Amino acid sequence: MQPPFHPLSELFDQLGLDSSEAAIEAFIERHQPLPSDIALADAPFWNESQKRFLTESLADDADWAEAVDHLDARLRG
Repeated sequence: MQPPFHPLSELFDQLGLDSSEAAIEAFIERHQPLPSDIALADAPFWNESQKRFLTESLADDADWAEAVDHLDARLRG
C-alpha cells in the first residue's frame, strides 16, 4: 500500500500556518536560503511543537516525510 501524498498546503495546515499558495510562497521567500549546516527542524522560525513534528516526521519516515523533504529543498533555494 502506498503512503498518502501530502502537498505543501497540507503540511502548512499541520504546522498551524497559513496554507494558501501565496502564504506558502511568501514563507519560503522570507526564510530562504536556509544554510546547509542547519537542519530544517532547527531553523529559528519554528516553535517547539513545529520542531517536534518536523523531527518526528523525518525520524519515523512518516507519511509527512516527503512533504517535509520538499519544504526543506525549497527553503535551501
